[in-house]
Amino acid sequence: MSPISILNVSSSRFILTGFPGLEVHYVWISIPFSTIYAMVFLGNCMVLHVIRTEPSLHQPMFYFLAMLALTDLCMGLSTIYTVLGVLCGIIHEISLDSCIAQSYFIHGLSFTESSVLLAMAFDRYIAICNPLCHSSILTNDKIMKIGVAILCRSSLLIPPVIIRLKFLNYCCPHILSHSFCLHQDLIRMACSDIRFNSIYGLALVISNLLLDAVLILISYIMILHAVLAIASRDERIKSLQTCVSHICAVSVFYIPIIGLTMVHRFGKHLSPLVHVLMGNIYILFPPLMNPIIYSIKTQQIRRRVQRLFYLKRM
Repeated sequence: MSPISILNVSSSRFILTGFPGLEVHYVWISIPFSTIYAMVFLGNCMVLHVIRTEPSLHQPMFYFLAMLALTDLCMGLSTIYTVLGVLCGIIHEISLDSCIAQSYFIHGLSFTESSVLLAMAFDRYIAICNPLCHSSILTNDKIMKIGVAILCRSSLLIPPVIIRLKFLNYCCPHILSHSFCLHQDLIRMACSDIRFNSIYGLALVISNLLLDAVLILISYIMILHAVLAIASRDERIKSLQTCVSHICAVSVFYIPIIGLTMVHRFGKHLSPLVHVLMGNIYILFPPLMNPIIYSIKTQQIRRRVQRLFYLKRM
């Protein structure tokens, strides 16, 4: 049965959308989604375990990778209940308070991941452009301060726009575009004045996601300039190979965000399935792919993971 026809929605409850028109196939659709969530949790937990237990990985690059894995793990935890709940028929609606809380964690974790990727770009810049000072610049104390700054930046700037959602009036029908809550989805249904949310939300995107993307791009321009100045071709290739994993992680994070933004902004005429698909890619693709990318592309992680599985088979 379609969740749209299940109940009369009060002013404080919202209907979650799964895959419109495919309700009879939810049991089968839940299988790949359950598999993806299992891979997200196992993959990121494995990365965290490897970094924690391997002394040779206790260095800036892998500390930032641990922050990235922890962020991805939390993103999975923040959405699994509603996504799988809708597909398994456990839940069909969500209260306004729960929706606001979920929206806070989703957007906060997105900003956190963007900040961590920027910190990783800074680490790669120092490692390639000023390798002799790398250990003295990125000490454990400074990495801890960067981590605290990332957490404060991601968690303290969002509450004004999220708390404001509590005091808006919402027009019926209260049907969300996804099986989880996004800020832009809630203000789309608001009957109240949303100028503050629109302006502040845009400022947050510009000062976080867009600024981070620009700074990451600038860092790689400087890295490329430094690498091209290296005389040896083999050394140039070796230096660039240390950045491949990070470039892939940046791509799998920003491409879904750009795609979802374009769909929300210009895709009003598109099928609801496109909105749902892009939303789930935005939520699940980075947490799924990052452990795979770093396990394949980073030699130290790959060797440690291979050794871990080899010992388990013994």
